[in-house]
Amino acid sequence: MRVLLVGAGGVGTAVTRIAARRGFLTHMIVADYDLARAEAAVAALDDPDARFSPYRLDASDVEAVRSLLVTERCELLLNATDPRFVMPLFDAALAAGAHYLDMAMSLSVPHPRAPYEQCGVKLGDEQFARAGEWADAGRLALVGMGVEPGLSDVFARYAADELFDEIEELGVRDGANLTVEGYDFAPSFSIWTTIEECLNPPVVYEKDRGWFTTPPFSEPEVFDFPEGIGPVECVNVEHEEVLLMPRWVDARRVTFKYGLGDDFIAKLKTLHALGLDSTAKVTVPGADGPVEVSPRDVVAACLPDPATLGERMTGKTCAGTWVKGTKDGAAREVYLYHVVDNEWSMREYGSQAVVWQTAVNPVIALELIASGAWRGSGVLGPEAFPARPFLDLLIEYGTPWGLREER
Repeated sequence: MRVLLVGAGGVGTAVTRIAARRGFLTHMIVADYDLARAEAAVAALDDPDARFSPYRLDASDVEAVRSLLVTERCELLLNATDPRFVMPLFDAALAAGAHYLDMAMSLSVPHPRAPYEQCGVKLGDEQFARAGEWADAGRLALVGMGVEPGLSDVFARYAADELFDEIEELGVRDGANLTVEGYDFAPSFSIWTTIEECLNPPVVYEKDRGWFTTPPFSEPEVFDFPEGIGPVECVNVEHEEVLLMPRWVDARRVTFKYGLGDDFIAKLKTLHALGLDSTAKVTVPGADGPVEVSPRDVVAACLPDPATLGERMTGKTCAGTWVKGTKDGAAREVYLYHVVDNEWSMREYGSQAVVWQTAVNPVIALELIASGAWRGSGVLGPEAFPARPFLDLLIEYGTPWGLREER
């Protein structure tokens, strides 16, 4: 399989380190707006067969991306950029006749009059609006195939197929006990994306009501995470699983809750109160005259790059799906989960835990597509495919998943 990877940041670099150990890949073009980042990602690999090559590419330039896909005969575009670039890359892949895979979907827009009650433009709406074109072209756009969304959705499919007869609730629960030495505030993932997720109105799905929204950080609960992480308070956050799971898995309710902590929530609220979460550009003085900048981009530039925090980070991160329902007439409740210890991911791959955990899942999906174990056309989520081949490969990659009976 020939793949164009767009984005050589923390997750993209981890993708190359994981994929380099697998034999399914014929060639991967590692492209980034910053050529030095792409070159560094490739240079760090043990790549005697020259299966990886760097390239400078502007992810917002649809024609440039389309041309590169065609010239390099790439069968699939793997999007490892932030959500702002989903639609140009999605469009370029379709125009080039290539398959497409991303880890975050097209952006939402809150309802103009009732943002904390009704959905406006939902995550992924722009992509699903094009599903017919992808199906007609016989090409696959596999959307939301990271860890959350991604592995969490695979867990939902597995629960529906093998563990439950009826599902009352699918609840994605994410928590960690990671700490970063030397920083009072150092998010372990892209702050740009974190702000987007945490300050937008969270979406909840109920079968008799459909999709609706609530205020940010609503419905707090304490969830006990496995493998020593322990109890973490989790709150509702906007996330793709709630928009994906109901399309393929029958459940009466779907939620996503993230373990943020009071301090993190307070800092996000302060950013919002000051307008520093805004993506609208403002004019500020510059050495050569006025310049336009996005406040959110300034915040991101002031914080450490999450990809560089691994050496200072300790602890574990857990992604998982809590499922409540019935099996053989009896009530059942389980938590399907995946834990990564930062010490292990740094030792084995040189990537910090959160970006490595995100990156391993699209690589597994690539391998399943290359082998034909996962096949389809249109715009599809991870739930549209059999879960067992994915979970078996996750173990083969050396990072097992777990199942905890809750009752």
